[in-house]
Amino acid sequence: MIDIINQINATQREIGNQPVTAGAGRSLLLRRTYDASIEDVWSACTDPDRISRWLTPIDGDLRIGGTFQLKNNAGGEILRCEKPRLIKVTWVLGEGMPTEVEVRLAPGGGGGTVLELEHAAPAEIVDEMARTYGPGATIGIGVGWDLTLLGLDLFLHGVTFDPATWGDTPEAKEFVTAGCHAWGRAVQAAWGTGDDDISAAVAFAVQHFAPETGRDGDR
Repeated sequence: MIDIINQINATQREIGNQPVTAGAGRSLLLRRTYDASIEDVWSACTDPDRISRWLTPIDGDLRIGGTFQLKNNAGGEILRCEKPRLIKVTWVLGEGMPTEVEVRLAPGGGGGTVLELEHAAPAEIVDEMARTYGPGATIGIGVGWDLTLLGLDLFLHGVTFDPATWGDTPEAKEFVTAGCHAWGRAVQAAWGTGDDDISAAVAFAVQHFAPETGRDGDR
């Protein structure tokens, strides 16, 4: 069993303004500490065999300037790779807009590692989507990364974890519901979204990840 509350609280969530290559950007920042050495976390995030064991299989020319493709997920180009502290890639899902993901590692207390993952997209596109559809999509993207960091934590602790099968369990639905509410608070703090609008956006995101889950997480 996964300790849902501790896993949710282990991540700090922020909405920021990280630039992208094309100019101004809007970003989601996740920060959490892993009980593993920086070398171990780096290897888990960059070694193709290890990535396939906690995320999904990856193919490509895994070097600066090369491209990658995660199975049934995003692909892109490797922009920077500074072992063992930083990797930056473009991140494109299907025909979606081009975005950028940067992962930064730093030594933490007690031999652990602080991981920061920042996902940035062009500001004008994010702003237009938020005006038209509200912040539900932003919340959903954040929860997707919550699931990714959860998988990494379980892998580093030697826990067998298959995201493809776990996603339909009641435990997973509880996790994503809590994550949607956590991201709702982060969005509201950054953008000043009204209570009714943020509640609607959270409900939209919950229904995307857990269609049979009610607004308050009741099944």
